[in-house]
Amino acid sequence: MSRIPFLAASGLAALVIPPTQVAIAADYLSVDAAQRGLFAQADRFDEVVLALNPDQKRAVAQLAGPQPPHRSLRAWRAMRGSDVLGYVFVDEVLGRQDMITYAVGIDTVGKTSAIEVLSYRESHGGEIRGTAWRNQFDGRQGLDHLRFGTDIKNIAGATLSCEHVTQGVRWVTALWQVTLRPAPAATSAGSAVAPVHAV
Repeated sequence: MSRIPFLAASGLAALVIPPTQVAIAADYLSVDAAQRGLFAQADRFDEVVLALNPDQKRAVAQLAGPQPPHRSLRAWRAMRGSDVLGYVFVDEVLGRQDMITYAVGIDTVGKTSAIEVLSYRESHGGEIRGTAWRNQFDGRQGLDHLRFGTDIKNIAGATLSCEHVTQGVRWVTALWQVTLRPAPAATSAGSAVAPVHAV
C-alpha cells in the first residue's frame, strides 16, 4: 500500500516532492560598499571616463579573448590624497539568461582583487557569490593567470556564471593594460597602442 496518500493527507507531501528552482533577482552590495571593500585605504573614488580609439578596442579584444555579452562598464580611480592606489571596475556580463553585476579592483602593478558580486539575477549559479570562488581572483597579475578552468576553477552547476565572469575579468584586465597601466619611465619608439584619454 502506498504511503503517499497518507503523507498528502497529513500535510507532509512536500517531503516527497523534489525542490524547485525559484528565480531570485537580488542586489547584495552597493557600488560604494564595493569600492570601500576593494580599496579600504582610499579616501575618494574619482570616476574615469574611457574613450578608446579603434586600435585600442582591437588590442583589448585580442588580449581578452572570447567574451559574453556585456551591458555596461564603469570605472573609478581609487585615491589616497594625491596617490593613485588603483582602479575599481563595475561590469555586467550575461550569465545563463540574465546579467551578473560584479566589481573588481586592479592595483597600480596590475594585480586583481577578489571580486565582489553586486547583483545576481539568475535562478542557477549563485554559488559564485561564495568567498572561496571569488577569492581565486585575488593577487592574480596578468592575463596568463586568469584562465578559466586552469587558474579559475569551475563550480558544478554554475559553469556559465563562472566562465562568463572570468571572461569579464579578463576583459577588464586587458582594458587596464591597454588604457590605464602606468607608463614606464622610458617608452620605446613605435609603441603599438597610444595612451587612452581618461577624464
